[in-house]
Amino acid sequence: MAEVKRMTQTAIVRELAETTGVNNRVAKHFMESLAELAVRETKKNGVFVLPGIGRLVRAERKARVGRNPATGEAIKIPAKKVVKFRVAKSVKDSIVPPKKTAAK
Repeated sequence: MAEVKRMTQTAIVRELAETTGVNNRVAKHFMESLAELAVRETKKNGVFVLPGIGRLVRAERKARVGRNPATGEAIKIPAKKVVKFRVAKSVKDSIVPPKKTAAK
């Protein structure tokens, strides 16, 4: 299977600069500022919404009992905070269209 080419940060900055009519330095500064804002707001409020794309959400994960895959021994996994990204429904539907249900 052929390797899939991902967009690099440089390619994203270049694309943003071209579509908005600004230079690369301004586009890169915008991206960095947006990332800092997302982290700061998620830490402070527990959620950061990117309109039209999705939201970063801080969640509490409960303590639980897991298994060591090598030995099968039960281990305690402590509670912790995690960050999740929830994709907006409109984005999800445009990337992976919902299946059509057959009407009877």
